[in-house]
Order: sequence, then structure tokens, then C-alpha cells
Amino acid sequence: MGRRTLGTHHRTPYGPGSAAPGLTVFPLDGRRGVRAAGEVGLATRTVWEGVLDRAVREGDRVYCLELSDVTFVDVAGAGALVAAAGRLGDGRRFVVHRPPPALRRVLQTFWPDLPTIEVSMS
Repeated sequence: MGRRTLGTHHRTPYGPGSAAPGLTVFPLDGRRGVRAAGEVGLATRTVWEGVLDRAVREGDRVYCLELSDVTFVDVAGAGALVAAAGRLGDGRRFVVHRPPPALRRVLQTFWPDLPTIEVSMS
């Protein structure tokens, strides 16, 4: 039985000899959340925001975002995460596992004390 993909942005031609960035998302085994791989940017914004909207709707107290295979999250992607976290409600939070360095810096700089996002390096 194969893994179920929640949302995928396939790589497509983006110019001479290059490919547009992609983002692939799979459900986590054994806990509520997703594992993402690729980049979060303009080309993948719809996939990223869909994942976050689904997490908000599902109503879990803790929703894990495993981002160790994500190479880049732009500022708008970080903003989408913060906006979704703001819609979680009392006692709920995102646990962001192993985010790329740029996302960690953006969260620490602009939203250092946000109780609805926990960054975990383990």
C-alpha cells in the first residue's frame, strides 16, 4: 500500500533548463500532522495554505508540521503559518519540527512569543 499524498505541486518547466520549485505533503505516521518536502513560495503557496487550512479545520489540539525536508519558506509562507495559528483557538498549537533556518529566523524575529507555534529541532 502506498503513501497517501495530501497535496502536491509537481515540478514543471520554468525556463530554459530549469524547473519550478515544488512542495509535496504526506500525512505523518502515528501522530496528527504532515511531512512536507520542497519549497514554500509563490509557486507552492496554494498547497501550503491548503495544508494549514485543513489543520485549522481538523481541530486537533496539537498539529505537527515536519519540515526537515523543506529547503525554503518565504516570508509570505511564514505569514500564512502565523495567520493559520491565529485561527487555531484556545489551547491549540502547531508544532513545527526541524524548520529551515530562514523560517526559524523569521518566526524568532517577528513573532518570538507566539503561543500557538512551537518550534522543535528534534
